[in-house]
Amino acid sequence: MPDRATSRSSDHTSYVLVRPEATGAVVPTLDDDQQRVVDHAGGPMLVLAGPGTGKTTTLVEAIARRIEDGARPEQVLALTFSRKAAEQLRDRVTARLGRTMSTPLASTFHSFAYGLIREFAPAELYESPLRLLSAPESDVVLRELLAHTPESVRWPSSLDHALGTRGFAKEVHAVLSRAREKGLEGPELAQLGRDHDAPELVAAGLFLDSYLTNLDAQGATDYPDLIRRATLEAEVHRDQLRARLRHVFVDEYQDTDPGQVALLRALAGDGRDLVVVGDPHQSIYAFRGAEVRGILEFPTQFPQADGGPAPVVALRTTRRFGPRLLVAAQRVAGRLGLPGTIDESAREAFLMPRSGARVEGRVVVRTFDTERAEAEHLADLLRRAHLEDGIGWDEMAVLVRSGRSSTRGGPRPPRPRRSRPCRGAAHRPARRPRCR
Repeated sequence: MPDRATSRSSDHTSYVLVRPEATGAVVPTLDDDQQRVVDHAGGPMLVLAGPGTGKTTTLVEAIARRIEDGARPEQVLALTFSRKAAEQLRDRVTARLGRTMSTPLASTFHSFAYGLIREFAPAELYESPLRLLSAPESDVVLRELLAHTPESVRWPSSLDHALGTRGFAKEVHAVLSRAREKGLEGPELAQLGRDHDAPELVAAGLFLDSYLTNLDAQGATDYPDLIRRATLEAEVHRDQLRARLRHVFVDEYQDTDPGQVALLRALAGDGRDLVVVGDPHQSIYAFRGAEVRGILEFPTQFPQADGGPAPVVALRTTRRFGPRLLVAAQRVAGRLGLPGTIDESAREAFLMPRSGARVEGRVVVRTFDTERAEAEHLADLLRRAHLEDGIGWDEMAVLVRSGRSSTRGGPRPPRPRRSRPCRGAAHRPARRPRCR
């Protein structure tokens, strides 16, 4: 609360509000590699950042530097892949600058694309404001179009037994999604089928045209089509968008698909200020269209204004684990390779990180027959650590790649009122210990 200065007179009391002194945000200490990213004068740059190397801190400091150097917050755009990550990035930048901002600053790719379509799509294109279909809604539309009618697309006879089943609709939806993520229109998908003697792809290309026409008639779009439509608008309004968005940042760049790369090229290609951060060894979303080639070929896909490849900086110091775990991780990652157009010095720096942690740690490798067995084993380890070793629940962490994995097959860590050991509690894999 602000300080209050009070002056009294005989018949009333008056109050004067005084602004408190600003405490200022804590500026983190960066290593040399992180500082290179923050000091980057402009243009494209790829930042290779493995686990625990401080990539988010670096990203926050780079964004803050742009704004402190005179860029308006609405001229800065940070893109990531989840709402939670966007919110956390936005909160950290706000805290670092010590002030709130009217602009969202950080956004997911799909949220940004939806806003772009709503802003620039011609009014006569849709009969009503564009509506984003949920996954169940898009499934309903797709299954209605798959129903056999005189106007419906004819599929190969080999698929007759599959037509009308939920599994077939799911497979068609997956094919259409992958095609749009890779920038293929209906005619291009059909031609791909003809070139490879795949009649099912020819039918899928014709069906894609029918599906998109139906969405247009409803004034609707779905998630896979958002990026494609946004890219079309971004290319038409390229000059306007580039004048508005002068600094673009992307987190988790290894998860981009060709459609998202095309959108970024329209927004910040031709040597403009585009800083992307990612780890090619953590690219695991190929099943939903992501291509690790995007990050491996970034230096030549987004060259500098003079035509030279974009610079690459590797964050080498990991603070998450000690030398023992680092060596184990390197032995696995070293087998993955790092092809593409990343220069040799940056490749070697990324593949040979340094440990900045003081703890040694230990490596234990176990295999399990089922996911539930794995989850029960982890839950048992956590309970034993708490009940036998006295480690607090807030001092433990299990790192997983998805929220689904964090809850499947086992209980959440229990939180008993008191930390007194419970007899037999560690051997109940799916029940919370009850201490009284």
